[in-house]
Amino acid sequence: MTSTRSDRPVNGHAHPGKSRAAVDPTKTAPRRPEHGDSGGKPPAAAARIVAMAREQYRFVTSPDSRPYAVALDGPNTALPLRNKGGLRQRLARQFADAYPGEVASQSALADAMTVLEGLAEDTDPVPVHLRVGRAEDGAVVVDLGSTDGRAVVVTGTGWNVVDRAPVLFRRSGAMAPMPPPVLDGDGLAKLHALLNMDTPTFHQLVAWLVAAWIPDIPHPALVCKGEQGTGKSKAAQLFINLVDPSPAAKRSQPRDPKAWNTQAFASWALCLDNVSTIPPWLSDTLCKAVTGDGVVDRALYTDDDVVVLTFRRVLALTTIDAGALAGDLAERVLLLDLQLIDDDRRRSEEELDATFAAVRPAVLGALFDVLACVLAVLPSVRLDTMPRMADFARVLAAIDETQGWNTLGDYLATSANVATDAMEGDPFAMAIAHLVEQAGTWQGTAGELLEALPAPFVRPPNWPKDATRASGRVKRLAPLLRSIGITVDDTQRSRDRHRHRLITLARAAPEEETASTPEQGPLWPEVTPLGEGRTPPEQP
Repeated sequence: MTSTRSDRPVNGHAHPGKSRAAVDPTKTAPRRPEHGDSGGKPPAAAARIVAMAREQYRFVTSPDSRPYAVALDGPNTALPLRNKGGLRQRLARQFADAYPGEVASQSALADAMTVLEGLAEDTDPVPVHLRVGRAEDGAVVVDLGSTDGRAVVVTGTGWNVVDRAPVLFRRSGAMAPMPPPVLDGDGLAKLHALLNMDTPTFHQLVAWLVAAWIPDIPHPALVCKGEQGTGKSKAAQLFINLVDPSPAAKRSQPRDPKAWNTQAFASWALCLDNVSTIPPWLSDTLCKAVTGDGVVDRALYTDDDVVVLTFRRVLALTTIDAGALAGDLAERVLLLDLQLIDDDRRRSEEELDATFAAVRPAVLGALFDVLACVLAVLPSVRLDTMPRMADFARVLAAIDETQGWNTLGDYLATSANVATDAMEGDPFAMAIAHLVEQAGTWQGTAGELLEALPAPFVRPPNWPKDATRASGRVKRLAPLLRSIGITVDDTQRSRDRHRHRLITLARAAPEEETASTPEQGPLWPEVTPLGEGRTPPEQP
């Protein structure tokens, strides 16, 4: 869809002065007179670099105070000023092209960048998006990541590929280009054929993939669970490469918060592979990344300046045991239980990659069809009750309305079982459950609770060591305990002069229906084709 202009300079940038091809290498390039001076020395290199930059770029600042350059005639892409692959590197090359025989020094480039940063600070902050953004008219914009700057714009009436994105995007080294989507009514069926999951599970996956492109809502972490031989890692890699392609879609657990912040800032969607245990700091960090996180750190080479990282991310994890999920994180996941692949259906990774590459444009087109349908009805969706991850639940309800599925009911039922699995992986929570099961109702201080609970022979690291830590753990476990019918109340105090806070644990009234995992259907079923380019429902 992008037209080629024969009069446009290479890479969309106008090189001042003579091009390298027009210079006679046998002669010394004369100094060009400046400001009417016929023979004086030209301005310093830093000044010439600044002049070159101002001819070709405008300078903006993001809401987190990062300066960027945006080409006046080219993709709507924000270039960092100093990073590798950013404006500094480009200007150094252009300076050598424009002034043969001269190379900009590091100090000249540094001085120029300082001036350009000042120009950026004079402007009001503008949103700078990574892979996905929301336009002023409400459209969802997905950056294809290609050098020509094309993007997919999705509205409630459909989607199309545009030559220039209507919102400003930044790029990172962790991004890879996304192929342009194509209209193909069989796209979802082609994706389902690659996966070992039944139809209800596949519908939940489609809902998660579609919601991953809605930038202003929290997205539950997708947890691919299954024993060895279920293809968890490969499946998660395929999912991430649909939403936000990357040369490193699968990554190991970060070793500390700083390593995590670096990864999260560079990718809209990422997968942590083979998660067996999740330390408390990482569990908290993943929870904040799901709902939105902000990190303040000291800027390099300064004592009092800071940098701010703000992000909300789309996460996937692969694990064998969902009990590794802590209570808070367990409430923010969408669990997909993958089934063992039969030997006669197992394919080599090379064959699977080739098939995925062939069907990916059609799959993307089908997913954008569903997203357009969701955007058409989402403003009118109302839920009788608002569960945790309510925004995602509204997306599921919109998908069910437009596609005739039951993703919301399946998600709520599966979430209850995830909470139970997380309970079974927490010895302290299981001890509380056993206490309530025996006593029916228990009341006392946090210290008395520690004495009442039978401590395991080998005390786990997260077992509370004192009353203060025990009180905090009970508060964090309250949602999980509630999911299995145990209420937690810590609003009362003792009647003596010490006024100690009391914890009351009791069985909740039994519900008429208990949620359970939906009955599993056959794997690799025949999926009814959607038809050529599904159109959203008409609005009233």
